[in-house]
Amino acid sequence: MATKKLKPITPGTRHRIAPDFSDVTTDQPERSLIVKLHRTGGRNHRGKMTVRHIGGGHKKRYRIIDFKRDKFDVPATVKTIEYDPNRTARIALVAYADGEKRYIVAPDKLKVGDQIISGNSVAPDTGNAMPLENMPLGTTVHNIEYQPGNGGKMVRSAGASAQVIAKTPKNVTLKMPSGEIRMVNGKCRATVGVVSNPDHFNVTMGKAGRNRWKGIRPTVRGTVMNPVDHPMGGGEGRSSGGHPRSPWGQIAKGYKTRKKKKLSSKFIVRRKNQKQ
Repeated sequence: MATKKLKPITPGTRHRIAPDFSDVTTDQPERSLIVKLHRTGGRNHRGKMTVRHIGGGHKKRYRIIDFKRDKFDVPATVKTIEYDPNRTARIALVAYADGEKRYIVAPDKLKVGDQIISGNSVAPDTGNAMPLENMPLGTTVHNIEYQPGNGGKMVRSAGASAQVIAKTPKNVTLKMPSGEIRMVNGKCRATVGVVSNPDHFNVTMGKAGRNRWKGIRPTVRGTVMNPVDHPMGGGEGRSSGGHPRSPWGQIAKGYKTRKKKKLSSKFIVRRKNQKQ
C-alpha cells in the first residue's frame, strides 16, 4: 500500500495524507464471515463510563479472522485482499481446496491467486503458517501464538514483524517489533512474512472529524481543567500543572505500573528499553 497527498482545497485536506487502497481488490466482504459488532461507548453493563474517549463513529461489521491457522496440510488460494475497518492491516479471503473460506491477516506482498498452506513441515514462504521450531533462523514472522494452539496474539498490526534469532530444544528466541527479545515455546505457530499495509504509520488524519468517524472522542488536557476536575488543573496564569499524573492521581511518567507476571516475565531476555 502507498499513501497519497491530497490537494489542499479545504482546511481538512490541507495536511491530510491518505491511504490509496491500491492493494484492495474488492469492497464487498464475504457475507458468511461477518457478524454484528456491539458498541459500548466505553460503558460497562451498569452504564458507567469505564473507558474514556470512546463513542460515536461509523457503523461497521466484524470480520471473523482465522488467527489459529489450524487447517493443516490443505492448500488455499487467495481470492481477495480487503480493507478491514477493525484493524490497521489488510485481510485476505482464502479458499481452501475443500471449499471452505476463511479470512486471515494478509502478509505484505501477498497477491490474489497465490497459494498458501499451514502445516508442520511446509516451506517457509510468505503466508504459510508453521511451528516456530521448524523455521530457519532469520525468518520474519507475524501472528505469533503466545501458547500452543491458542491462536496468534502477538505481532498483528500493520507493517509489524518479528525475527527468529535463536533456538533451544524447547524455546525459540524472537526479536519483537518493539526491540524486546523474548523466548516463545517452539510449538507455537506463526505466519511467515511481514504484516500488510506497512505505510499505515504515514497516514495523517487532517482534521478532528476523521477521528470522530472512527469512534474516537476528544482528549482534554488536565492543565486546562479546574482543580476539582484534575490534579494538574488550576493555578494562576499558564502553570505547568506540576508532576504529570492521571485524573485519579496515578503518576504518569517514571512510575512502574507493570505487575510481575510469572508466565511472561521469565521469558523476556531483554526489555525494549533496556540498554545494551
